[in-house]
Amino acid sequence: MLNARGFTNTLGLVCGTGCSLPLSKSAEAALNKGEDEQMAAEIIDTFPHSVKEVEFERIPLSDGVRLSCRYWLPEGATNSPVPAILEYIPYCTRDGTAARDEAMHPCFAGHGYAAVRVDIRGSGESEGVLTDEYLELEQDDALEVIAWIAEQPWCDGNVGMMGKSWGGFNGLQVAARRPPALKCIVTVFSTDDRYADDVHYIGGCMTTQNTEWAFVMFPAQARPPDPALVGDGWREMWQQRLDAIEPWVIRWTEHQHRDAYWKHASVCEDFSKIEVPVYAIGGWADAYSNPVPRLMAGLDGPRKGLIGPWGHQYMHQVVPGPQMGYMDEALHWWDHWLKGRDTGLMDEPSYRVWVQDSVRPSAHHQQRPGYWANEPHWPSANIEDMVLHLNNGSLDRVAGVQSTVSVCSAQTTGQCTPFLGSSGSGGPEDPLDQRTDDAMSGCFDGAILSEPLTILGAPVVTLDVASDQRNAFVCVRLNEVLPGGASLQVSYGILNLTHRNSHEFPEALEPGKRYTVRVQLNDIAHTFAPGSRIRVAVSTAFWPLVWPSPRVATVSLFTGESTLCLPAREPESSDAEARPLPPARHSRVHPTTILENPEPEYSGFETDINTGVHSFIQRADSGIIRYDRHGWTTRVKTDYQYHIHPDDPTSACVDLTTTETYGRKGQLDARIEAHQKLTSDETHFFIEATLDVFDGKVEVYSRRWNKSIARDGV
Repeated sequence: MLNARGFTNTLGLVCGTGCSLPLSKSAEAALNKGEDEQMAAEIIDTFPHSVKEVEFERIPLSDGVRLSCRYWLPEGATNSPVPAILEYIPYCTRDGTAARDEAMHPCFAGHGYAAVRVDIRGSGESEGVLTDEYLELEQDDALEVIAWIAEQPWCDGNVGMMGKSWGGFNGLQVAARRPPALKCIVTVFSTDDRYADDVHYIGGCMTTQNTEWAFVMFPAQARPPDPALVGDGWREMWQQRLDAIEPWVIRWTEHQHRDAYWKHASVCEDFSKIEVPVYAIGGWADAYSNPVPRLMAGLDGPRKGLIGPWGHQYMHQVVPGPQMGYMDEALHWWDHWLKGRDTGLMDEPSYRVWVQDSVRPSAHHQQRPGYWANEPHWPSANIEDMVLHLNNGSLDRVAGVQSTVSVCSAQTTGQCTPFLGSSGSGGPEDPLDQRTDDAMSGCFDGAILSEPLTILGAPVVTLDVASDQRNAFVCVRLNEVLPGGASLQVSYGILNLTHRNSHEFPEALEPGKRYTVRVQLNDIAHTFAPGSRIRVAVSTAFWPLVWPSPRVATVSLFTGESTLCLPAREPESSDAEARPLPPARHSRVHPTTILENPEPEYSGFETDINTGVHSFIQRADSGIIRYDRHGWTTRVKTDYQYHIHPDDPTSACVDLTTTETYGRKGQLDARIEAHQKLTSDETHFFIEATLDVFDGKVEVYSRRWNKSIARDGV
């Protein structure tokens, strides 16, 4: 089946964007549109406790708004109250995450917990409007929701919070608000830093997903509530949502520096505010792995960290494997902190990561071979810095004679790398063979390795550079060059050189002046194989992941003065001693029916031989999906296009179109048509957006936006 972004999607190979455009939060919003129950994991039909489901209940808030929730209880909880687990996200219990909710939450209820899934204000069947992500109001509502849960007759007053992506973010954010009933959290694929490590900006460069993720949420704000649940006031709820809509891309593009907007809800601003125990989980194939070691190092309270080879999906549903039983692992955590049982979990090493073996580059890995490494603490005493010098085309233990390497990459450099993270969709999603991008970069190769070399942590490249422009950025990729020449991307990092000293207070470059800059690459655990070479590749473009600099820039790298620092780690005997992680399994989900087959997908790169413009084009269609239990139907058709000329950074264009339908025969036939385009010249970004909404043939809403936003060092 196809999800809301329209890509092949079962609960075993789930959530994504397919081809070489794997997106993180977009996949979250799109998750489980009409998925069937065929999953790679074992299906559980029986639990220690019988489970009762409450399909719809409203949680009253102090301002009169009521939030929609769906929850599952162990039988008898009203007479023998149990701890509760909250998941709080805006992706619609009725359809958006229906299958995923059904796969997880009955498992928790079946093991003696109240599992509560709440739609954020203005989403799903919740009242009010949704005007941005991670607002203070969202957190305020969560405090009231947690208090409401703790007061229910089926709850013993102890609440845990869990979530992936958006839900992982607000789990950390709400924990920092310290509601009395919240005793612990599990945060999956989230971040502590909204500016430096989310989908908006990387290294001070604006990502193309800044506009795409905003676009995913653009028509989502116009989704109607289901009349069968909310009753006769559904049209008023819908109209209230429509009247409040603004494209989020405008606000996100206006805030180009790490200002107060991004500091809000970035828990790294003060880790000490989080006192409850935190279990942080990430994946090397996901955009949100760096926050896990930062949380491990920054938090003072009880904490555990786990990073697997995974893309942006819960561990029992994800690729690359090996998969893991997320619910069983979480239950160890809940049992310890919510029920006071000694599960042994906190006696284990606090930080556990999957060390990936060398493999041939491939767009999609079903499994990543490797082993689990265990660290009692992080940062680790087992890591030693290995410093290599960037000499004239080589990586060496000692610095060579100083020389200059000039890099001026084609604007198409970067097409061998997925956009952000990994989706687990089953389609191409991992970095391709890097040789095409390497050819447009300054490359520095080490000697052939005679023995394995394992790294764990964040590689750092220090560059002595000069630019011929006031604005420029560098992308540094760490690759493993295999025997035969294939180039496997291990990690990468990006730095806008105007942000060399601060993301908050950028400073323009003085053309020709030399600067020493530090580029921290993404955390990784990887073993370079004997017979391979280590390669550092430096480019001045990285499309379509980040927006180009305003003008073509040539960056001079001064060799002999630049270095690569690798966090080397020898395998430890303790790596083999920890318990095996639980196998993947889940509860059974309710059936759906395809009423109209989807149109064929298309994903690919094209070049216009007349204009020379390179395009990445992705078209997808979910087909018409009916949720058989209640008859609600959905369909999503998308056409996403990314254009650029190799010689012209001002030719960059992200052009996004979608049509979404929601309804029920004889009751509602909503159609949402949305379009959003981002372009730029040397001084400004230009945003165009349109939204047209219909009920059957009657247009109920239409609006256009045109916005020019000055570029400020981006």
